[in-house]
Amino acid sequence: MSKLKIILDEAAGEGLISSTQAERLLPYLTGKNIGVLPTAEDLSAPRSLDDSNPLEDTEAPRFVRGFHDVLITIGVIVLLVGLWGLASRYVSLLAIVVLAEILVRRQRLALPAVVLTIALVVWLFHTVVSYVTSTPVLGNNFTIGAFVLVAPFPLLLALFYWRYRVPLSLALFLFSLFGLFLATVFYVAGTVTGSTNVPVDYPIQTLMILLVTALGSFALAMRYDLSDPQRVTRRSDVAFWLHLATAPALLYSTVLLALRLELAGSGTVFTNLTDALFGGYLQAVTVLVAVLAMMLIGLVIDRRAFVTAGLVSLGLATAAILRHNDAGLDKVGFLVLMIVGLVVLVIGIGWADLRRIIVRRLPAGMQARLPALR
Repeated sequence: MSKLKIILDEAAGEGLISSTQAERLLPYLTGKNIGVLPTAEDLSAPRSLDDSNPLEDTEAPRFVRGFHDVLITIGVIVLLVGLWGLASRYVSLLAIVVLAEILVRRQRLALPAVVLTIALVVWLFHTVVSYVTSTPVLGNNFTIGAFVLVAPFPLLLALFYWRYRVPLSLALFLFSLFGLFLATVFYVAGTVTGSTNVPVDYPIQTLMILLVTALGSFALAMRYDLSDPQRVTRRSDVAFWLHLATAPALLYSTVLLALRLELAGSGTVFTNLTDALFGGYLQAVTVLVAVLAMMLIGLVIDRRAFVTAGLVSLGLATAAILRHNDAGLDKVGFLVLMIVGLVVLVIGIGWADLRRIIVRRLPAGMQARLPALR
């Protein structure tokens, strides 16, 4: 029942108009677009059909309308965990679908919708990984195994979004397409080169492919973002989730590629990010510069995901620099915590002021397309 019909029925109940007049007014007012709101399935629909968030609260989707949502979500999580331990995985899938029909399609509860979407992804990931690891041909060949692992995600997430219109499911569907693209590239590369593990055999080329894919995901997220600079529709929700997944992918593909190229030039080999950071002063500075650049991007586009994605790397790089400057080992940990905490507080408290300082120095045409300053 539409909100307009409820209002007209209440007016008839109070004797302001007759029931016949209420029935005749409903199609007339609807035809004039009075009291008509976009449907919840439309990406251009407001996040909440009840009210719209003020500008300062529009970066993240609105999850909770009341403690009712929290209580329902706790029940969903506890029920699914219990079913996961007691019943078969297909019973868990059935429970996810039934709960989605009730809580998402009928009641449109945002927080349970997010949890059920994540539960579906976890269920699918566990199922596919179990199949791949139990199949020797796939488990021993990364190139083929990765393709089989990623292939089901776009289809299932597309069906989930088509049925329930959850912005997170659309964002994960789009992100899974980039994963499928990566798997396809590795499959083709493995077929051409005869390699069964392309990332290990061709690390620099792999990191280049990862960086290009992350840039493509970032461009897609920005397309959704720039289509709704005021962040009043569900397009902004999709952009939020895409940025949340893209920020760490973009940061670490850039950092690892830069470090790999630096260390390859010096004849040094590293096995992970921590070894690279503590391997030399230059590497730590490189990571620090990359993290600061990501934070700058986050300020410009008004997305805090680009700040939070680099906090671990910021801490590691800061610790490496302090150690190379002979800071006492007993003080390094506390100094790192203090510095990272100060950075987070300065950026968090001064977010609006820092954005204003940076964005106002950009060309006018670019400013007009970015989220409004406040």
